[in-house]
Amino acid sequence: MNSRLSLEKACKFMRRSNIMVDVGKWPIFTLLSPQEIASIRKACVFGTSANEAIYTTHNDEVFVFGLNCSNCLGTGDSQSTIVPKKLEALCGKKISSLSYGSGPHVLLCTEDGEVYAWGHNGYSQLGNGATNQGVTPVQVCTNLLLKKVIEVACGSHHSMALSFDGDVYGWGYNGNGQLGLGNNGNQLTPCRVAALHGVCILQIACGYAHTLALTDEGLLYAWGANTYGQLGTGNKSNQLSPLQIMMEKERVVEIAACHSAHTSAAKTQSGQVYMWGQCRGQSVVLPHLTHFACTDDVFACFATPAVMWRLLSVEQEDFLTVAESLKKEFDSPETADLKFQVDGKYIHVHKAVLKIRCEHFRTMFQSYWNEDMKEVIEIDQFSYPVYRAFLEYLYTDSVDLPPEDAIGLLDLATSYCENRLKKLCQHIIKRGITVENAFSLLSAAVRYDAEDLEDFCFKFCVNHLTEVTQTTAFWQMDGPLLKEFIAKASKCGAFKN
Repeated sequence: MNSRLSLEKACKFMRRSNIMVDVGKWPIFTLLSPQEIASIRKACVFGTSANEAIYTTHNDEVFVFGLNCSNCLGTGDSQSTIVPKKLEALCGKKISSLSYGSGPHVLLCTEDGEVYAWGHNGYSQLGNGATNQGVTPVQVCTNLLLKKVIEVACGSHHSMALSFDGDVYGWGYNGNGQLGLGNNGNQLTPCRVAALHGVCILQIACGYAHTLALTDEGLLYAWGANTYGQLGTGNKSNQLSPLQIMMEKERVVEIAACHSAHTSAAKTQSGQVYMWGQCRGQSVVLPHLTHFACTDDVFACFATPAVMWRLLSVEQEDFLTVAESLKKEFDSPETADLKFQVDGKYIHVHKAVLKIRCEHFRTMFQSYWNEDMKEVIEIDQFSYPVYRAFLEYLYTDSVDLPPEDAIGLLDLATSYCENRLKKLCQHIIKRGITVENAFSLLSAAVRYDAEDLEDFCFKFCVNHLTEVTQTTAFWQMDGPLLKEFIAKASKCGAFKN
């Protein structure tokens, strides 16, 4: 086997699988200050109730915090620490992979290939040959020291590691064959999975009591417990050794499993996501095509608790897509070549992007127009929140505004002939309609010729006629529009009683 080639493939795979995450979506991070959140580079949420977390900073410092119900924060005691506590033993180590088990125990490896472990050790899942619990991170001093490890994975009470040359090692509990050693005897120290000798493995993943492995040829292997069909073999028989799983001739590019679930997932080269195993109390014994966009979504929907099954990155690093790059550069003074001044505030943009995305700007920035020579363009017909939301839409293809501001954006979209933006605004307004603002929104829909929104608002007003006629907005409605509403409402039988 060409070790250098397999290492290069593994590194490329690890970069590709280093998914970006918004930590603000995880409740545990509400304990942190904005400054602390801004310092996060990589993060992982774990624990029996998803109430513990570990993260690294841009300076490669490592912190843990949370409600230490599982005694697995690695701080040397069993106390909760809602204030982040630094793990000095790991600072500067550049963590590349991290996983955790149900015991619980934690494994991680560094960019230098070192493996550290702590936590529950009743089955020697820490790989040190003993069964005493580890309360702080300790380097795994076994035959793994002879290998550079690029990835680790934890099942409920077993551990796996992938070396840079594509070999897989396992240790800990093996009652269901989850170590892939051909037997069901526990393993106190790391042992190579001999059945995969000669096969270059790019990724490993562990479920509660089963293991998955992905080869550099896009082939999937599975072994261990299969009570819920989590191996994808079409039956429920356990496997003591790795068995290749067929994926309808699709090349697999990513696999996923979670220590707390009897579920497996895989993503193919065409972008399709499959799942199998335990699914809301049912057993799916063969890979089933889903509507998910990524494997993380499978466990966000089906794993309990809602933990992260792998270490996720907060920054995009060096693999931004075109769409992600555009989002990142919106309102960026460093790269912008034009500023809009609205309500005394500046919004930094790029002429090329505006011309590509909007016919209004494509016309504006003609060589014979004055605007094409300006570095600052003043806007006085729209408010700052509305115009900023419009420009951001051109970069992100999405809108995030309250219904009241969405009315102004609807006006802009109508003026600029942005039909898709009009539809997005109408959707926002529909979601935000209330008795108090219904007539205002109806008036806006009529004014901006948004027929679908007009019909929606009209029906809402008729359905809540008594309440909306008592609002300020109703009495502020202009005469012709009020008469038209009353006439139309009467035809619908609104005044029968």
